[in-house]
Amino acid sequence: MPPEFATPLPPPRAVLFDWDNSLVDSWSAIFAALNHCLTEMGQEPWSDAEARLRVRASLRDAFPKLFGERWQMAREIYLNAFKERHLVEVKPFAQAEEFLQLLQNRGITAAVVSNKTGVLLRAESAHLGWDGYFYRLIGAQDTPADKPHPGVVTAALAGSGIAADPSVWFIGDAAIDMDCAVQAGCTPILIGVPHPDEDFSAAEPQLQVTGYGELIGLLGK
Repeated sequence: MPPEFATPLPPPRAVLFDWDNSLVDSWSAIFAALNHCLTEMGQEPWSDAEARLRVRASLRDAFPKLFGERWQMAREIYLNAFKERHLVEVKPFAQAEEFLQLLQNRGITAAVVSNKTGVLLRAESAHLGWDGYFYRLIGAQDTPADKPHPGVVTAALAGSGIAADPSVWFIGDAAIDMDCAVQAGCTPILIGVPHPDEDFSAAEPQLQVTGYGELIGLLGK
């Protein structure tokens, strides 16, 4: 993956963010709820490394493959366990809010496209006091198809007057985010250190950064 842009970075008219492990850390709640669900459904719990690689798709895309006809039961078990703890445990990543403030000060539209269930996504944003930073927060089941379908980008930008093109940065931590960005025609930016087994062959990031300090510096230029 290239460490920096080979050509000048297009100034962003909008920045789209993945949520979990991109803007915030809510992994402990996700991991605990997932393994509770697996155990209740008679399956072996996953290791931390296995879960970090496999937790990518939305529940309605992932759970039918895991649980077959009982996937809706599993979904309720997972959601009930997750709701018990997620607002207590969700934490912003370092300098994430500073970057959001910078976008707001520059008049750059910010939005979220996540595979977290939309109601839970918006509850976490409200809990953090972040609603004012975002034009829209799109989560799983808010659109006919979830990420990586490019329709989530269309929904996030609808009514903004901003078209999905390279002037829209898409920041995420996983291959599914890069895939969505490329399908929608946005500039894919990978944040953090990906899982060593993550496959980016279908859609490589144009930029990889370790954190928001780098993005603040980049936007400052």
